[in-house]
Amino acid sequence: MANLLTDRAFWVNYWESKKGLAVQLPSNYLFYRQLADVIQKGNVKTAIELGGFPGYYAVFLKKYFQLDVTLLDYFVHPPVVNELLKINELTESDIHIIETDLFNYEPAQQYDLVLSCGLIEHFNDTTDIINRHIAFVKPGGTLFITLPNFKAVNGWFQKNFDKENYDKHNIDSMNPALLQSICEKAGLKEVKSSYFGRFSVWLENEAQKPVGVKLFKKAVWLTGKIFTKIIPFESQALSPYIILEAKKPLLTFFVKSNLT
Repeated sequence: MANLLTDRAFWVNYWESKKGLAVQLPSNYLFYRQLADVIQKGNVKTAIELGGFPGYYAVFLKKYFQLDVTLLDYFVHPPVVNELLKINELTESDIHIIETDLFNYEPAQQYDLVLSCGLIEHFNDTTDIINRHIAFVKPGGTLFITLPNFKAVNGWFQKNFDKENYDKHNIDSMNPALLQSICEKAGLKEVKSSYFGRFSVWLENEAQKPVGVKLFKKAVWLTGKIFTKIIPFESQALSPYIILEAKKPLLTFFVKSNLT
């Protein structure tokens, strides 16, 4: 599958390398303000998180907004999901799980809110993966996508200290203007695409990095936080994330044949 920058083995290894995946999700979880605004304005009742294992946002939306939520991913390990649910005082029946290849799946239903956080940048064809998201959006519903901004300082860290992880990302997709254009061409309305967050840097599996790298990362993180607190702004150079939000018209003429 040429469009995919990762495979199942990559995700199995990725998640098996993670420790402490079951955590209590706070009410101010990342992007909570933006999601709360979408839910309130759109009268959202149903939501699906694409590519979201172990389901942090699905659990978050169920826990704090009582939505009817679904998690869809290529790889789902139920014990991890169940542990996450339990620690957040939810049960196995509180979220629906679909384990499938997004490229071979026909949506059985559409949702008021379709979101993914850190998914689309793992595909070469950004237009195609966004159109696959749109297929899940109910007319009148909202598309909400976030992705890391590796064109910022954080990307320099990834490229220099975790090149293998960096190469699993489509850097060209990290362009708000491109993302907005794709949605507008697909017929979506009220499209908003922008950088998010003042500053942050991170490394995957940081505990396994050399001490010197960890100290350098900590120094840069602290310097950046102080700088952007004094002069607060969001930009391509510093912001760690990009947020894309768009509405699907009640009368839509989205062409299914766009999915190749």
